[in-house]
Amino acid sequence: MAISIKYAMKFFIPIFCVWVSLISLRANGEETPESVMQFLKKNCQDCHEGTDADGGFDLTTLSAQYSEKDSERWVRIFDRVKQGEMPPPDYEIIPDQNKQSFQGALGDWIKTNQIQEHQELGRVRGRRLTNLQTERTLHDLLGIDIPLASLMAEEPRVDGFSTVAKGQSMSHFHLQQHLEVVDTALEEAFRRALSAKDDEWSKEIEAREIARKNPKRRTREPEMIGPHAVTWSHRLVFYGRLPVTTAPEDGWYRMKLKVKCLKPQINGTVWCTIRSGECYSMAPLMFWVDSFEATKTFKEVTVEAWLPKGHMFEVRPGDARIKKGQTRGGQVGSGEVGPQNVPGIAMESMTLERFHKGMTNKELRQRLFGDLDIKLSVNPTRSIIRPENPVGAAANLIRSFAYRAFRRKVSNESLKHYFEIVNESIKNGDKFQDSIKAGYRAILCSPRFMYFTEQPGELDDFAIASRLSYMLWNRMPDLELFKSAMSGDLKDPVKLEEQVERMLNHEYGQSFVKDFAQEWLDLRLIDFTEPDRKLYPGFDLIVQNSMVEETEQFLQYLVDRNSRIDYVVDSKHTFLDNRLASYYGIEGVRGDRMKRVKLPADSNRGGILTQGSVLKVTANGTTTSPVLRGVWVSERILGEHIPPPPENVPAIEPDIRGAKTIRDQLEKHKDDPNCSSCHQKMDPPGFALENFDPSGRWRDNYVKMKGRKKEKGLPVDSSDELGDEVFKNLDQFKALLKQRPRKLAKNFAEKLVTYGTGGSPTFADRPEIQKILDNAAKDDYGVRSLVKAVVVSPIFRQK
Repeated sequence: MAISIKYAMKFFIPIFCVWVSLISLRANGEETPESVMQFLKKNCQDCHEGTDADGGFDLTTLSAQYSEKDSERWVRIFDRVKQGEMPPPDYEIIPDQNKQSFQGALGDWIKTNQIQEHQELGRVRGRRLTNLQTERTLHDLLGIDIPLASLMAEEPRVDGFSTVAKGQSMSHFHLQQHLEVVDTALEEAFRRALSAKDDEWSKEIEAREIARKNPKRRTREPEMIGPHAVTWSHRLVFYGRLPVTTAPEDGWYRMKLKVKCLKPQINGTVWCTIRSGECYSMAPLMFWVDSFEATKTFKEVTVEAWLPKGHMFEVRPGDARIKKGQTRGGQVGSGEVGPQNVPGIAMESMTLERFHKGMTNKELRQRLFGDLDIKLSVNPTRSIIRPENPVGAAANLIRSFAYRAFRRKVSNESLKHYFEIVNESIKNGDKFQDSIKAGYRAILCSPRFMYFTEQPGELDDFAIASRLSYMLWNRMPDLELFKSAMSGDLKDPVKLEEQVERMLNHEYGQSFVKDFAQEWLDLRLIDFTEPDRKLYPGFDLIVQNSMVEETEQFLQYLVDRNSRIDYVVDSKHTFLDNRLASYYGIEGVRGDRMKRVKLPADSNRGGILTQGSVLKVTANGTTTSPVLRGVWVSERILGEHIPPPPENVPAIEPDIRGAKTIRDQLEKHKDDPNCSSCHQKMDPPGFALENFDPSGRWRDNYVKMKGRKKEKGLPVDSSDELGDEVFKNLDQFKALLKQRPRKLAKNFAEKLVTYGTGGSPTFADRPEIQKILDNAAKDDYGVRSLVKAVVVSPIFRQK
């Protein structure tokens, strides 16, 4: 570890000093045009000056010279004047010619300074791998499969994305954390590569082994009834735990379970959950694995999950709609729950396997040590590698590893320091494998591994390959992409489009939609709140996870079919299993796997705005807020940035007593001139979605609690105005959005640019964004076409 820390600090400190120096060189740009300052002074400064400035926007605090710190505020001024929001309508009329002159002068000034800044420093500075990208890259490099992202601290997000360079700080703590992750990864890789024994295994388990060991003892394992291990529907925590599946070591485990339902109450089946955890009272945290629908006949259910040592699987009926058994004496009685006529599941047999998702041990040895002869031992620390020429063999391994780790060609001169580390270790008499590990560790602690190697201006082919691979796969380029970079193909837009097509069709391509949606649509926050079960009964983890899968499969369908972008806001179909369909009130869907379903003509679903995952992450579990949902839709779907409210304006809280609607409160709130302009933008989308409660279900009335009872509240009013156009309900709102495909496409393109390049679009990027849209318009703004148009654009191919 000492070698890696010393090396990392030796190279990180000078690089950070260079970055700081470069940024300081651009601290100030050209002075603001005099005509711009005069316009603001004459038409705006009366209201926007001092601590009491309208909207908290004080023009006098703006620097006289262009600075990156103030650039967003200048852009905001430009947009507000261009959109006619400022000066306000009740202000004296300003001749159009004066406004146009102001916009021209201000726009040219902002654009000129930003272009110069981009030429000197690039749009994106100091962008590094995210936690997820680091994990997958280490998996690709070392052939391992252990979780690593969870070992790193939560990442800040800028404009919703963890990939944005501005949010990626690097402190001594971050560096130390990275080193610990690298060591964990290397230890696992070298353990497996140097072990003569394979740690994969499989065993058959009968029902009697699954059930509790002592039939008379009241425990939380399944009970043996006839030839089957049985678990009943129950509220008791950990009831249904399976100690027989306890992991002897950290690893990936596959469980194949033969199961059927007992005493079903709904549709002749019982929906069940599979979770994992330590399953005892001092360790209540459980991890979601999967769900399935048990039928009256036996079926095989297969799941895979990472289990830390000591964790086990738990299998139980998990449908919130079905009756639950009663606890007797604090425990589940043997044979006593079943007669209460509650549903259950019977397990006939099980297969438990320990397996690896990455390379086999043999492939992993080849990856780390090439063709070197290795005398393997059951104890990896006793394995022996003694090449005839240790220094030469080490140099070849370091060169090959660095080429892959740095994701580009490397010269012997640039590897000099790594050779020195390994040679010094060999000279000191360390084992050959330990010397190689020290070299690999130093490489993985280098900024050239952790950061994207990009120079201002046009990216080279290797930088394009990395940017493309991490956008679409969140992992390092594969061999074919490396070959394209080596041959110089990636600067050709046609070849680049071919790579996009290939990579989206690759098995890794499925991760693009899931990873992108996690951040773009906040699906990563799906567990953040839980709907109040008294107010919104029927919601459970099965429904929640089906909601996420609905959105992921829907978006994947749009990418696969190159569907028009307006399908995002409205569509005639979605993806459902029968549990989610029942929750939505849609009939005729069968089976526990997601399938494409045509929505009924009178359905209130269609598009991601009406999908439960989005509706849940935009609510707090108890109430809905048109403001919160409206801001979310404005920023994530319509591409309209809503600034934070002025500090002197109080927040609006829903009236949980149901005495008055949120609309009544907001109408009074909008009377404040500091609030009206933003609320006119963000409230309409929020009101359009008010018919959906915090759990994602449709409602015609609000609900309220009277004592311990739930009562019908005031009717929901989902009407409002979008710009100058009135809509009476959700369907009319979606119809208005569908008339704006270019606006929807622009937002999607900007989100892709932010996610894929690590930098949000700037004012100077606006002309290129329009070219991206023109390119995609040829295919009716198809989702796949938008991805390709972004990738071949100069924004993507330049730093």
